[in-house]
Amino acid sequence: MCGIIGYTGSEDVREVLLDALELLEYRGYDSAGIAVRDKESGNTQVFKCAGRVSDLRAICATERVLCGCGIGHTRWATHGGVNDSNAHPHQVGKVTLVHNGIIENYRELITDYDLAGDLKSETDSEVVAALLNRFYEGDPAEAIKKTVAKLKGTFALVVLFADQGDTIFSTRNVSPIVATSCKEGAMLASDLTALCRFTNRYFVVPEYHILTLTADKLTLTDFDGHEVEPEYLTADWELNSAGKGGYPFYMEKEIMEQPEAIENTIANRVKSGMPDFSLDGVPDSLFTDCERISIIACGTAMHAGLVAQALVKSILHMHIEVEMASEFMYSDPVIDEKTLVIAVSQSGETIDTLEAVKYAKRRGAKCLSVINVKGSSIARESDYVLYTNAGPEIAVASTKAYTTQLAVFYLIVARMAHSRGVFTTEETQSFIRELQRTPEVMKKVLERRRDIHVVAKKVLAAKDLFMIGRGLDYSILLEGSLKLKEVSYIHSEAYASGELKHGPIALITQDTPVVAAVTQEKLMSKELSNIKEVKSRGADVVIFMKESIAESIEGEYEVFKLPDMQDEFMVMPASVALQLLAYYVSSDKGYDVDKPRNLAKVVTVE
Repeated sequence: MCGIIGYTGSEDVREVLLDALELLEYRGYDSAGIAVRDKESGNTQVFKCAGRVSDLRAICATERVLCGCGIGHTRWATHGGVNDSNAHPHQVGKVTLVHNGIIENYRELITDYDLAGDLKSETDSEVVAALLNRFYEGDPAEAIKKTVAKLKGTFALVVLFADQGDTIFSTRNVSPIVATSCKEGAMLASDLTALCRFTNRYFVVPEYHILTLTADKLTLTDFDGHEVEPEYLTADWELNSAGKGGYPFYMEKEIMEQPEAIENTIANRVKSGMPDFSLDGVPDSLFTDCERISIIACGTAMHAGLVAQALVKSILHMHIEVEMASEFMYSDPVIDEKTLVIAVSQSGETIDTLEAVKYAKRRGAKCLSVINVKGSSIARESDYVLYTNAGPEIAVASTKAYTTQLAVFYLIVARMAHSRGVFTTEETQSFIRELQRTPEVMKKVLERRRDIHVVAKKVLAAKDLFMIGRGLDYSILLEGSLKLKEVSYIHSEAYASGELKHGPIALITQDTPVVAAVTQEKLMSKELSNIKEVKSRGADVVIFMKESIAESIEGEYEVFKLPDMQDEFMVMPASVALQLLAYYVSSDKGYDVDKPRNLAKVVTVE
């Protein structure tokens, strides 16, 4: 759950590293550090501190170093507290190292190799540096192989050796590393975001290989010393698309990008008005041969799965379960060769989801992944992949990744319904036409974002908040509640409205605002009855309501009217509105919207 960068080349090394770390800060922002090789002295100098990359930049500005290569790191604390000593890079003897992952046997290594005297921090990462230094006798590859053979756990290691000039070495297991070479030099990083200033061409470093970077050469070898040709991929987004684009926060920018992201996700998957996965290489047999569906995901991605579950049940009438990836292997799931497993992850590196996919495949299931990052670990582990084409998402709280995941699920449901004979061709085309309206409808919500800002002020002072809805509305609100928790730190809970009287209504008071979603016409009367129940107990109520049914309560409540879509598609405009609600509450409170406390974007530790 840490950000890694390595660069050797013709550009200002410190600035390349610091700029890249700012782009990677969503992966961890407890502390940050860089190590650079001084061209004049040949020494490797380390600058690091607890805090943000901006704090590190201030420290670096006070030092004059002419450098030819360097490595950097942003940390999300796992082993050891948040302080300068535990920040990376770690330097032991001739080794300077950054690490992402978890070393499970670090205590045993300290004892077995008598490393305690070499250690200054509380981290498992410094243990790796000390062990690598112990094994190093002038041959980097040999020392790396000996070290890796002793490690249990996950790791992405990037190393400078004091006597190896302007050369960077790297190896990995599970934790990702991508790399590239371009006219400015050679680079590696924990994800593509850090490279896209220079190029959108990259490759994923294979596990248990050694990557060697110099300014004019990039070499990849396996552990037997055989050179391996990298398999390059091309990102679909523009090189400058990871910037803020004039917005104060990435989260606002990414909310505003959703109409375009949805369009990019569905455009090449609709032919003659029909959902088509031929360019993705996904056959209809994947959808027709299964008897049940299991969706595995975490957090926001799991909420996208809950929407898919509602659609599959109502349209396909199939058995489907949505499983928390972190609990999947431990819950004795019913998985066999007749199960279609759909794994959902923005990064494609979520460790719980990755391990769940491996488990499902061992049980004979076919795995389809819905991912935003090409070549990611989950994508490579899966039988088939549908990429969401959302572009880089930097804010920790996911927005456009979520709605593009929803768009992919609508396409899957439509294709399944047609291939299984549930929908006629005409019904499928009608369903797809409504999906194609999504970007236009989202734009209407975004054009009225100032109205949502006014609504947000009504919940600004809340310590506790409840969200209520039925059916698909409940699925929407689970995600809306998570967004509010993540970025505003308001204790928010989503409840199925009918469950209120079975306990939660005891918590409703005049100091507890309630946000309700009413977008499903067949459930409107029951939903309004539940709203009256909380209103009669003194709660201030804000309603996000489908426009065509909103007139019936106009004047009674604070209502934001959502542009009309068919009921099963109202998830889309409602999701955008709830994202904006969370965003404005957070920004009005003066919080760092993009980097909520204790959270990291990419969860690569279990």
